[in-house]
Amino acid sequence: MLQLTLYTIFLASSVFAGSSGCGERPKVGPPSGSRVVGGHFALKGAWPWQVSIQRMSSHICGGSILSHLWILSAAHCLNKSRGYSTLQVVAGLHSLSRHGRTVQIRSVERVIKHEDYDKTSFENDIALLQLHYPLFFTTHVQPVCILNNEMEERGLSFSSCFISGWGSTVFQGKLVDTLREAEVELIDTETCNQRDWHGGHVSDNMVCAGRESGGIDTCQGDSGGPLSCYSEVTGRFYIYGVTSHGEDCGLPKKPGLYTRTSRYSAWLRRTQERSASSGTGTKPTILHAIILSLLCQVWTLI
Repeated sequence: MLQLTLYTIFLASSVFAGSSGCGERPKVGPPSGSRVVGGHFALKGAWPWQVSIQRMSSHICGGSILSHLWILSAAHCLNKSRGYSTLQVVAGLHSLSRHGRTVQIRSVERVIKHEDYDKTSFENDIALLQLHYPLFFTTHVQPVCILNNEMEERGLSFSSCFISGWGSTVFQGKLVDTLREAEVELIDTETCNQRDWHGGHVSDNMVCAGRESGGIDTCQGDSGGPLSCYSEVTGRFYIYGVTSHGEDCGLPKKPGLYTRTSRYSAWLRRTQERSASSGTGTKPTILHAIILSLLCQVWTLI
């Protein structure tokens, strides 16, 4: 009972430390309305739900914070044959090479890929990572809002959508060290499935986003990261898509393809609930909760 009480206090203190819900950017605020052409370096704290998924301290994919214990990413990022024991999630990160005091690192307890993921077609390219210990929400570490269903998606009237990550800026290039962002356009499936676009490959479980002229796209290293869309109705960001795949990077009429999260709302809820009911959800020890909570509060105030 005491451990449960302390865990509750720990989560409540996260709210006190800077979280007032989901999809908010305490350090940046809502989009200004000006469009980004070609992308640029993001401001520190611009995408507080963006994480780097790393193996042996090397970035392999992006991900998005859904809650204290759960990270959303792409199934193709997580090759089970290589094991999960060496995986880490790095939150509050801006530079891959220079970890500041905003950074929180967590080991991964469990990876759950969608049971119907198809590595050939990239259907159901979605996965959840469960952390060993919870993240502490600060102004640089926040959860993104998740869509409850497709009806909610249609009603939110997204005014602007952004991609972000440390992926290369050219096909088969090197990772960038500093987090980048770019604004993209949502392209309807009918257009994206035209013969000279993606030729019928785009299913209802996917989102097409980029520019007809190319030049703005996710690339290697961005996989698993968020397609974040802003709703003026709620004043919050939602994860509209998970960076999945594409043809080359930034080609005309070859916009990036993203797993459409609203199609997986039930799967996301069910998967997390099953983990909780089976007793696999990790709780911090009493000492860990107290120390981590105090350290994070002091550290963010320095």
